[in-house]
Amino acid sequence: MLNDDISAPQPITSLHAGAGERRFQRVKVSILGRYMLADRREFPCQVLSMSPGDAVVIAPVPGIVGERIIAYLDHLGRVEGTILSQVDGGFIMDIGASPRKRDKMAAQLTWLANKDILNLPEDRRHERVVPDIRHSTVVLDDGRRYNCKIIDISLSGAAVELDVRPAMGTPITLGRMRARVVRHFQNGVAVEFVAAQEMLTVVQQNLRMN
Repeated sequence: MLNDDISAPQPITSLHAGAGERRFQRVKVSILGRYMLADRREFPCQVLSMSPGDAVVIAPVPGIVGERIIAYLDHLGRVEGTILSQVDGGFIMDIGASPRKRDKMAAQLTWLANKDILNLPEDRRHERVVPDIRHSTVVLDDGRRYNCKIIDISLSGAAVELDVRPAMGTPITLGRMRARVVRHFQNGVAVEFVAAQEMLTVVQQNLRMN
């Protein structure tokens, strides 16, 4: 856990509970997102502490122990797992992920946990900019097409003003780029591109309407 007198970034460490069993130490975070229960109902949530192996989630509907959960979390994207136990105001879920994804998650959680304490700058690996071309189209897999306005874009995603709100995780085409919905906000949605673009200019070019 984080200490009040921390003076250097604190890595997430693994705790070996026995042969072949790997557990991770949780760190305190505040991550907003949405989650979907097995019956496909969606609700907002907040993660209070998390490791690459499990998370403590504040949620309006706790689900049942053993139920499968899919969550879309700010900074972390899609997280899948099952409910391990219920807690006051939410639940604890385990996280199913490959070793590579767990390592990536550990690095991101370390940054998130230490960012406020160490006054670290925001993550700028994928800087967001206002594109030159702001008007584009969103096309759903069933062919429905909607005009939209790009609020900002980065190499990995975009925020889009849109009259409809496709469900979390819905695959879409934004301009000519494949993406999926990862967050809702008042006037639209945030989407994550299926494949990060190599150059920001490529992203802007592909926002042109078909």
